[in-house]
Amino acid sequence: MTARIKFLTPILLLPCLITTSSAQKLKKTDKATLSNLQTHIRYLADPRLEGRRTGTPGEKGASDYISVALGQAGIQPKGDNGGWLQAFTIDQGRELSKDAYFVVNDRPFVPEKEYFPLPFSATTAVSGSPAIALQESGVPWFVDLRELLESAAGNPHFNLSAAIRAKAAACARKGATALILYNSSRIADNLAFDPHEKPEPVAIPVIYVTREAKRKYLKDESASVDIRLKVGFTEKKRTGHNVVGFLNSGAATTVVIGAHYDHLGHGEDGNTLYHGKDSVTFNGADDNASGVAGMIELARMIAASKLKSNNYLFVAFSGEEQGLFGSKYFVEHLPVELRTVNYMINLDMIGRLNDSSHLLTLGGIGTSPYWAQMFGASKDKKEFSFRLDSSGVGPSDHTSFYLKDIPVLFVFTGAHADYHMPGDDAGKINYTGELEVVKFVYGLIETADKRGRFGFAKTRDLSPDMPRFSVTLGILPDYTFGGSGVRADGVSEGRPADKAGMKPGDVIVQLGGYPVTTLENYMEALGKFKPGDKTTVRYKRGVDTLEGAVQF
Repeated sequence: MTARIKFLTPILLLPCLITTSSAQKLKKTDKATLSNLQTHIRYLADPRLEGRRTGTPGEKGASDYISVALGQAGIQPKGDNGGWLQAFTIDQGRELSKDAYFVVNDRPFVPEKEYFPLPFSATTAVSGSPAIALQESGVPWFVDLRELLESAAGNPHFNLSAAIRAKAAACARKGATALILYNSSRIADNLAFDPHEKPEPVAIPVIYVTREAKRKYLKDESASVDIRLKVGFTEKKRTGHNVVGFLNSGAATTVVIGAHYDHLGHGEDGNTLYHGKDSVTFNGADDNASGVAGMIELARMIAASKLKSNNYLFVAFSGEEQGLFGSKYFVEHLPVELRTVNYMINLDMIGRLNDSSHLLTLGGIGTSPYWAQMFGASKDKKEFSFRLDSSGVGPSDHTSFYLKDIPVLFVFTGAHADYHMPGDDAGKINYTGELEVVKFVYGLIETADKRGRFGFAKTRDLSPDMPRFSVTLGILPDYTFGGSGVRADGVSEGRPADKAGMKPGDVIVQLGGYPVTTLENYMEALGKFKPGDKTTVRYKRGVDTLEGAVQF
């Protein structure tokens, strides 16, 4: 389950009505399902798969296993070119090109450790022999950030990046061929190379020299130095793979049953909750080997059933932990027509049912009136207490389907101390509890088979774009967007973005006086405002740049 979107907020809690499922005597078919669940989870959460990070050999090992398991269940491949896999790309931003360099008096500086370019740097090569303390036309200029930082001390609206951009433009007009920044003040500048930032470049290269490198190699500011520098960037991309299977009943409508199979690997993407110094593997037994195991067993059960009113797509998504990449790509490249998709069920973290509370979270209840009707008729609901949430937007892949006006149901047994931690292992799964969850979901699917076409309903307000702040625009950010700015996947009706004229697909490029190039500096900009403040939002719609008034 991705950590980028907050967990669902409960709107209804139903009491527990029966004793624990683990105390029940299992039927022969249930024993077989239970054994299969254990086999699936133990394989997918094995440390040898190294956390199933998207685009790694561990992901491939997991996708191979899922493909074989679905095939054995009687499901046919429905991925690219008749295979099981559907490939998609994850944009990881940019990195400094291998042929980039910064050389002073024939000494190469070490990238990242001793210098780095700013994201808006021009990409070109420059040479010259300036004095550090002099700024003459036709050579690179050295600029100390001290004056900028000290003059802005205490100003909550100061944006250092914007100030440096303005400084670079002014220096270029005066003849500087490059800008070499350093900071001699005691005020931290917090500058770093952000691989996800892709702003419009300024006219000249702009690089930053660390305090230690400046003190060690550029100490004499009266001296002239021979400089050669080259700035260049290359795109970093990874290829992920959804696993897609199909059960064709010859029906007019298709149901999607999905679960993401990727996890955090060794924590390379920085989206863990682990703060230790040792290298660890995040096995992701509950998140989300448990959901994939449930999906495989549902495929086996449905393939052996007489349910024929719908076709079924069984999808193991990858790229979920980076921001729903796989499911977003899937809904844009469906192997069936979008209008034929009846509903989607998403299984995410269904392996930690509490034997005392029996609490099962169901999200998306409000996305179709049928869900509430079916839930009321379910013969298996007595096994659980329920936390029901109407919203179609949540912390997992069903969000991608809801944004395409498809009814969704999100099934989740709850957060726990091992969430996004190295302790999420197969030995901690409540296998008997997961069996009961799978049987409950199958019961819902069985009931739905008699219902015909589901009607779609818009639900309450989207999850806030940045819930940690006191204000929001009311957008759902598109975490897969690789361009400059923040793209709105959804816009909440009646909220500031909606009132400013924004629509889904618009890209925010400025909020008030703060340029927006990444999700991170969008968050920083939001943090500058409080309820009641008025400002403007500038956004792009296609080739047009628009602006609207905002009141938080």
